Amino acid sequence: MASGDEAILPLREALKVSPNNLPLRIHLAQTLTSFARHGEAALEYLEATKLSPRDTTLKVSLAEAYRYDGKGSEAMVIMEHLVHEGEANAAANLLYARLLFETDDVSGAKHQYRKAIEADGSLTDAAFENELGMGVDLDGFEDDGDVDELGRIRAGHGETNASGTTEIERPKVKFADVGGMEGLKEEIRMKIIHPMNHPELYEAYGKAIGGGILMYGPPGCGKTYLARATAGEVNASFICVSIHDVLDMWIGNSEQHLHAIFEQARANTPCVLFFDEVDALAASRSDMRGSAGRHTINQFLAELDGVQSSNEGVLILAATNAPWHLDSAFRRPGRFDRIIFVPPPDVGGRAAITELMLAGKPVEKVDAEGLAKKIQDFSGADIKAMIDIAVERKLADAMKTGVPTPLMTKDLQKAAKQVKPSTKEWFATARNYAMYSNQGGAYDEILDYLKLR
Repeated sequence: MASGDEAILPLREALKVSPNNLPLRIHLAQTLTSFARHGEAALEYLEATKLSPRDTTLKVSLAEAYRYDGKGSEAMVIMEHLVHEGEANAAANLLYARLLFETDDVSGAKHQYRKAIEADGSLTDAAFENELGMGVDLDGFEDDGDVDELGRIRAGHGETNASGTTEIERPKVKFADVGGMEGLKEEIRMKIIHPMNHPELYEAYGKAIGGGILMYGPPGCGKTYLARATAGEVNASFICVSIHDVLDMWIGNSEQHLHAIFEQARANTPCVLFFDEVDALAASRSDMRGSAGRHTINQFLAELDGVQSSNEGVLILAATNAPWHLDSAFRRPGRFDRIIFVPPPDVGGRAAITELMLAGKPVEKVDAEGLAKKIQDFSGADIKAMIDIAVERKLADAMKTGVPTPLMTKDLQKAAKQVKPSTKEWFATARNYAMYSNQGGAYDEILDYLKLR
């Protein structure tokens, strides 16, 4: 069963009975989005806009679904129409700014971003400002022509617009929904799952329940999905923290946000606290020019140590594509004391991932094992891209003939030829660090994977 089907299938059945029920269709689209099924969510939002063609919020949601589904041009068409017709609200201007930035129109992105936060200051995004070059440096304010205007825009909004807390999830996915990665699953079982299920054994040995695991490896190999499945395995709360949940242009606010997130996790134990792209929050202090970034890192280290509050029952996972940029203090035992390399899936893993992603789709005679042998170096994200291409071709054929046909091995093989493994670029960089900057054997696993020792 595909991820989220337990929540999604009843909504689809209800829509068969009441296809013009707009709130129900929107709810289905939002549920699909929560499970990262953005292509399906876009289809539902498209149907919703047909039912309510003047609803700007629906059009923005449709554009956002297209953007997350990798269809930036479709999203851009919608946003340009809203802006040119004068129908854009603050959220529309913010999304338009992001789309412009992704097409390298930085000037246009800055203009739309200013319009967005002029209309709604709560949409302020410090991380996006830094990408646009509109923020401040790590020592304080540094005017590049935009800071003064941003300061005026924020006047009256108080010290910060962020709450410092994030959404708490209760994931339904479990390890069975994660293809391959058996070694990593066993590491997590020993560090997190067994202590939760057998607390008396760990108490007998004086072993606290909690601690941290840092996962690193090429993007698209399932680190985030595995973290969510870990919470599902132990029925724990799950808090996913990204850079924009913490960083703030106002000095001192980043530390406050970080402390509030840890307090939120401590108040909802057992809790898996997951830091995605943790190198953005825990970069090496020796590379920093100013003091503000160092203060944030010091706060992060203090929270990991539980200096003021106990982290008992808080299970900390983090993921990074660039472990070489991480401050060495985070690798000390008691913090991220397990550092695990997450490689691209092996043959068995690729076959398992393929079968999981094909579940619920019309298929016939798909040789997952045989296909897996031909898509060496593919990440989970690459396999998804392959399947998406194959599905799109089948849809195009069905539109012409009026007869839908199931996916077959040959369809996936043809689609695989259009996908270049995204992991190769990462390994080109990782190889250099593993060969020439491997003090203490931190990257021996990369050397082993590349068969360089």
